[in-house]
Order: sequence, then structure tokens, then C-alpha cells
Amino acid sequence: MNSQKKRIQQLTLAAFFVAIEVLMAVTPIGYIPVGALSITTMHLPVILAGVLIGPKFGAEIGFVFGLTSCIRATLQPTVTSFVFTPFVQIGNMTGNFWSLLIAFGPRILLGWLSGMAYRILVRKTNNKVLSAMFAASVNTIMHTLLVLGGIWVFFAQPYAQALSITTGALATAFIATITSNGILETVLAAIVIPALVKALASTTERMGLLNE
Repeated sequence: MNSQKKRIQQLTLAAFFVAIEVLMAVTPIGYIPVGALSITTMHLPVILAGVLIGPKFGAEIGFVFGLTSCIRATLQPTVTSFVFTPFVQIGNMTGNFWSLLIAFGPRILLGWLSGMAYRILVRKTNNKVLSAMFAASVNTIMHTLLVLGGIWVFFAQPYAQALSITTGALATAFIATITSNGILETVLAAIVIPALVKALASTTERMGLLNE
């Protein structure tokens, strides 16, 4: 395939993923209530972009995820929004540079590592579906751990204070989040991403994607 044509197709797909990510951020699609829990689907376009178009594009869609997270925390602040944006103050607590790191870092890595992991696994196994499932699962739980780990390292005390709990109770809450929301989001990614990769296999092969 002509390299210029392929580049145009990649940019078109990237623009599509940006639109999907923004749409999900401004509608309930991005955060689905499940009983007392709320699981996010915002990570799915990021992973899929990394798998379909490549690590660089996955990182760019991850940046969009982080940007929407930061904007959402700024425009619709809650008592803990300061961990995702330096532009709000909740009582005597305010965000800082580390807020931006938490909002953007794990999301950019999610897209980049998903694309890299997928490509490495495909070369070793020659199985696109299983490679997509593994890349989606591992990177989803990694994303959860990085976000919660960042909050713990940089904001444990003010975060606990905002929730009117002790840091010990916060640690317990984080573990519960990993074993509830984190697992649900991981299972969702492990089902949706390989299913989409399989469904789009003929189209992506015709476009010269997934073979880089």
C-alpha cells in the first residue's frame, strides 16, 4: 500500500478515536454504574487505537483520555478532583504538577504499551485475538494500579482528608477498588478488544494495519 495513503488512513482512524473518546467523556457512556460501583469504558478506545494503529497513536488517544479527565475534574469538581487537576481548590486542598502526571501519565502509557505489547505478542504467537486479549487485560489493570498508586504516593493524606477517613481506611478502599472496579474494567477490555480485533480483521488487513 502507498505509504501516504496508509498515513491518511491512520490519521482518519485516529480522528475517529478522538471523537469517540470525547463523546464518551461528555455522556454517561464513559462511566457506567454497576450497582454501587461505576466502571469506566474510557480506556477501551485508547487500547484499541494502540492495537489497530500503533503505539504512537495509542499514546495520543491516551493523551485525549487524560485531557478529558483533567477538564472534567476542573469543570465538574468533586471533593477529590484535585488529584486530576491543578486548577481547582477544594477547601484548603489544591492540585499541582503531580495532578497532571496522574491524569495524563497512566493514560498515555496505556495506549503506548497496549500497542507495543500487542505487536510483540503477535510476532511471537501469530495469534491476533489472544494477543489483543492479553495486551488489553494487562494494560488495563496496570492503568488502574498507576492511577491509584499515583494518588497514594502524591496525595494520600489530603485525599483521605477529603473523604474524612484515615490513610489506613484509604488503603483498604483502594484495594477494594482494584478488586472490584479494576477487575470489571479488565474483564470488559479482555472481552471487547479481542472481539473488535476479530471483527475488524479483514478491514485492518486490507488497510495494512496490525502488520507493522
